[in-house]
Amino acid sequence: MGLAGRLFKGDRSVWIIFMFLCLISLVEVYSATSTLAYRNTYFWTPILRHATFLLMGFAAVLLLHNIPSRYYFVAILLLPLSILMLTVTPFIGVSANEAHRWLSFMGIQFQPSEFAKLACIVFVAFMLSKQDRFTPGRTFWIVWSGAGLTCLLILPENFSTAFLLFLVCFLMMIVGQAPWKKMTVLFLSLTLAGGLSFVVIRSVPDDFADRYMPKRAATWVGRIKDFGRDTGENKYVIDDDNYQVAHAKIAIARGGLFGKLPGRSLQRDFLPQAYSDFIYAIIIEEMGLIIGGVGVMLLYIFLMFRVAIIARRCEKLFPKYLALGCGLLIVIQAFINMAVAVNLIPVTGQPLPLISRGGTSTMLTCFYFGIILSVSRFGAGMGDDEDTDDEERAEPENAEETPAAAVDTTPGENLIEPGRNLSDPARSARISPDPIGFSQIQLDFARSNWISPDSIGFRQIQLDFARSNWISPDPI
Repeated sequence: MGLAGRLFKGDRSVWIIFMFLCLISLVEVYSATSTLAYRNTYFWTPILRHATFLLMGFAAVLLLHNIPSRYYFVAILLLPLSILMLTVTPFIGVSANEAHRWLSFMGIQFQPSEFAKLACIVFVAFMLSKQDRFTPGRTFWIVWSGAGLTCLLILPENFSTAFLLFLVCFLMMIVGQAPWKKMTVLFLSLTLAGGLSFVVIRSVPDDFADRYMPKRAATWVGRIKDFGRDTGENKYVIDDDNYQVAHAKIAIARGGLFGKLPGRSLQRDFLPQAYSDFIYAIIIEEMGLIIGGVGVMLLYIFLMFRVAIIARRCEKLFPKYLALGCGLLIVIQAFINMAVAVNLIPVTGQPLPLISRGGTSTMLTCFYFGIILSVSRFGAGMGDDEDTDDEERAEPENAEETPAAAVDTTPGENLIEPGRNLSDPARSARISPDPIGFSQIQLDFARSNWISPDSIGFRQIQLDFARSNWISPDPI
């Protein structure tokens, strides 16, 4: 096996998807960060920063996919730490885009919500794998006590992330066969609450939201109203309310079927988040609807398909649910980002996993890929370790062509043939495998018998040392 086979283990299809997403990310982020490049003295700074995070994430994938998946339950310890960070973030967090989503530690900014998503998925997977130790009702309440609290803490500053995490945990509970009555009641209750909230938001006057509601809540109200508003004759007018969506539509329209080729986007200079929230529109503009739009979407769909196969092959429950949770999080987040870019849902601020420019999100997405690959290798047995070991063990045996009935002896001795007298019964001999590939046969003359594998159908062979002969198995 070559260097690539020894380095990249686990499901190779997941590795290929990971490599393609990294390549697309480097090309498109380099093109979309033109506005950032003009602001820096050294115009390579934005892409070098992104490439550094991708390289660090690649190293993390190489490390994580070599760790057996059963050890990832340790990540549950991140859950109380994440809850603590989410609690203090609104008070001491770094403010950006009218939200406190980042914490700064020794000059390094990171999003606690990204760590909370990972910890919550591991927590739900672990609890679902231990359902036999608790009653179904108790498991249900334990899971939603941890996951629900995490989502509630994320909700005030990042509604889309809280919704995404809740949806992934909900789907994991369905796959884990949680009590369907309790799940139905939870779903109907939240659906009713969401519908009533939408009606209330639509009926709130514009000046009321700006005056009496928090800035983040006012932003939600504005986005929901703008998304469902009938613009009439002014639908082609670009203003502050529809600036991002309008330029995203222009980028998609300019791309057509085959695109303008990478580096030739015009809307990257107008979209404020061309390298993050709306990078999918830039991909379509430069690479076209067929290669960029459909091709990138199919990569995520195929990733979910491979994750389902990996989970199906897992014998134990924890790696099964862990892989499903990581895969669902990546794919659902990707579809939310793409839906925003084509104006199917209101603007959410979710990046395109592994493609959008970002630090914490890029690293955590690489963590998810590393966990999936670890599960495919150790949980589903889809790695090539066993095949490699079998080949290495078979090499010395296949190196010499030995007759089926030959027995290894010390140098200078003749091979033992059927019916030949065995003068030294205490000496052990080994019958080499036949060319057909039967398993190795051991003869122990001290025990005076040998039982052939009954799965093949040979009858028992008896060695009678008093008669000093050896009865060979029936050749048929």
